[in-house]
Amino acid sequence: MPPPDPANVTLAILAGGAGSRMGLPKSQLEIQGQPILQYLLDQFHWPGPTLLVTSPGRQNPPAAAHFTREVSDPTPDQGPLRGLLTALEHSSTPLLLACTTDMPLVRPNHLHWLLGQYSSHPDSLGLFIQPSAGPIEPFPSLFHTAAAPSITNQLQQSRRSVHGLARLSQFTTLPSPADWNSQVWTNLNNRNDLHQFLNSL
Repeated sequence: MPPPDPANVTLAILAGGAGSRMGLPKSQLEIQGQPILQYLLDQFHWPGPTLLVTSPGRQNPPAAAHFTREVSDPTPDQGPLRGLLTALEHSSTPLLLACTTDMPLVRPNHLHWLLGQYSSHPDSLGLFIQPSAGPIEPFPSLFHTAAAPSITNQLQQSRRSVHGLARLSQFTTLPSPADWNSQVWTNLNNRNDLHQFLNSL
């Protein structure tokens, strides 16, 4: 089975968080004078549809117009699992790659690797990655839109952890390739993380 054509896979960026530890929504950040969402889009060069997921009160952040479409969670501050469900509910393709605003070192090769793995796990509702050192990373990850009912069930049980979703039998966790640098998982949680990242450019 050949890997899915990226042109037929939606790339979703979850950008609905308040960014309480950062001091502002992360969708408002800039990297070298450029909106972070534009920076991510430029890095990904994604050939398929792009979907921006925001939340009420945080819609239309800088560079939102450069996405194929923006959608918003029905209620604010429900966490990334709700954002993932919103993305799946509005995806224009059966497969969806999910990324977050605050992981600026994810690159196209990481996304294409995930797509390539789908060929070996076509019955899985989603693919997660486990770095060589550390726990499962919830993003980037790959999902089929058929995963939406499982996510809805988790949320109805007040289980809002994406890590919890990865533990369900319908989902698959894959070890990351040995040549992936740990910096792939760089996460801009707070101002110190941001300053360190900007200083590394």
